[in-house]
Amino acid sequence: MFTGIITAIGKIKSATPAGDGLHLQIEVPAHYLNDVVLGDSIAIQGACMTVTKIEGNTFSLDISQESLNKTVGLNVVGPVNLEKAMRLNDRLGGHLVSGHVDGVGKITHFAAVAKDPHGSWLLKIEAPQELASFLAYKGSIVVNGVSLTVNKTEDLANACVVDINIIPHTLQNTTLGHLKQDDEVNLEVDLIARYVARMLETQKQ
Repeated sequence: MFTGIITAIGKIKSATPAGDGLHLQIEVPAHYLNDVVLGDSIAIQGACMTVTKIEGNTFSLDISQESLNKTVGLNVVGPVNLEKAMRLNDRLGGHLVSGHVDGVGKITHFAAVAKDPHGSWLLKIEAPQELASFLAYKGSIVVNGVSLTVNKTEDLANACVVDINIIPHTLQNTTLGHLKQDDEVNLEVDLIARYVARMLETQKQ
């Protein structure tokens, strides 16, 4: 389990073919891996992965084609959001996050609010229609591993557009500041909402 609070920005150094997927090498800040051991889980751009090798400030992992098909941003060299799996005695700074990507969204708008580049930014994401029932005003959503609050929802014929306010701290300490219109992002809906929807579904049967 995770919280959606990014603990470091790493960099995919290489993504080489391995089996039906890829073998990734990810470089991290100094000392970030001091408490990490083989087999630990680390969320990368919101997707939970298993550490298979540690060497200095670099760790490796293997990602299957199935995971690649369900996510974006894990097959190219570049910066990525990282979060280590939470411990039972950790603070829950964001919300309960499983690290399982529910769908890929598309950025339709990303710009500073009130023309102030040093202030908050408005992020609009077009989410898949099948996720619409899990998205609510003031509810939680994970975008590329970052726990965020939904400020508005708009249901369209084939999608659900969510408005999110991004504060400067988040822009500076995650990869969200690199986003631009038409980029795709990994989305995970609220875990509790998912279970509530399932309970309501079974009650109708």
